[in-house]
Order: sequence, then structure tokens, then C-alpha cells
Amino acid sequence: MSLTIYQVPISPYCISTLQALKALRASVKIVNVNYATRDEVIQASGGKYYAVPLLKDRSRVVMESSGDSQDIARYIDRKFGKGKLFPSKLEGLQSIILHHLENDVEGISFQLADPFFLPTLKDIQTRTLAIRHKERKFGAGCIAQWKKDRKAIQAKVDAMLLSYDKILRHSDFLFGSEPVYSDFMLFGVIGNFTFNGWNKLNPKFKALIRWNKRMGQFRYKASK
Repeated sequence: MSLTIYQVPISPYCISTLQALKALRASVKIVNVNYATRDEVIQASGGKYYAVPLLKDRSRVVMESSGDSQDIARYIDRKFGKGKLFPSKLEGLQSIILHHLENDVEGISFQLADPFFLPTLKDIQTRTLAIRHKERKFGAGCIAQWKKDRKAIQAKVDAMLLSYDKILRHSDFLFGSEPVYSDFMLFGVIGNFTFNGWNKLNPKFKALIRWNKRMGQFRYKASK
């Protein structure tokens, strides 16, 4: 198997990337990396990269060039998707949706998952490094505060997801009859905060719940 993804299973970006590969029927080896140290990513990239996911295709290492790029997804699309993930006619619209998902929605929704996920890290060094990493960015005690503010955070996430539910009341996927990369990114964001059943989608979002199930099962037709 020539294709390997280095991932943290709870990461929204890893969830979206892996689900896109599955939908495109690509065979891939999965390497779960240390959440805090990312040793496997550092080794695979020759010290050039730290984030997840990282894709390795034989000797070629594919990584993001910036915080808001989709280099890995576009590589997957070129190799396996033939434009299915990034149709040229949707470039402008997708950039707007992806910016909203990756910055606004994910920028809050991860706070629903972290208070449940971080305590599951059994190795004390890994857990401590992970918590300190969050606290350096968001302030001391942020994990406990997010847990305390869970209902308020959920309300903010619901307010942003409402628009997606409205779209999906009239369409199987965000832009029509088949998913594009925006769908996979939304799937990743939802997969992050609902990981292990720690949180759930608002039951009022019936269209979004049906879509989420479709996304988990979707496979593009095999190329002839």
C-alpha cells in the first residue's frame, strides 16, 4: 500500500480527509500519532511538519502550506477525485463555505470535545503537554471553563449549523446530488465534537442528521 495518512482520530481535518479517501475508494494505511508530541509526523516529514493530517504517497510527503490551505484535499482530488471534491464551477462558493467551517464553526466546536477527550489520554506526559498547549493559546483553566460553559458553546455552534440544516432540507448534499470537499469538512467538524458520543447534533436539525448518516455511507461510483 503506497498511501499513508498520519492522523489523530478526533481531529476534524483528519476525519474529513479520511472520509474523502474512503468515498473515493482509495486504499490507505492509517497511522495514529501521539496527540501531543506528533513524533510520527515529524519523522515522516523529515522535521518539516508537525500538524495533522500528513499524507505520504510513496516517497512524496503532502502537507498544508498554510493554516487555511487545502493542499492535502486538492492532492487527493487530483489523484483520485478528478475534480469531484473541487469542481471548478464551485471554487468561489466553496472558498466561502470552507472559510466559515474551518475558522468560525471549528473555532468554537472543538471546545465541546476537548473537555471529554483530553482526560482520556492515559499517558500523563502526553495529557499534560496537550493541556498546556491549549492553555498557552486559550488561557489557564480553559478546559474546565469550556466544560462549565458547554450549553452556551453548544448554542453558538447550533446557531452556525442552522444554515447548513436549512440548505440540506432541499438538497442531498451542500451543492447538489454528490458531496464536494465542503461536505467532508462539515462532516469532520461534526465528527470532532460528537466523537465517542460525547456530544450530539441538535435533534431539531433533522436534515443535517440525515445528511451526516449519508456522508458516513457515501461512496463515489467507481471509475471505469
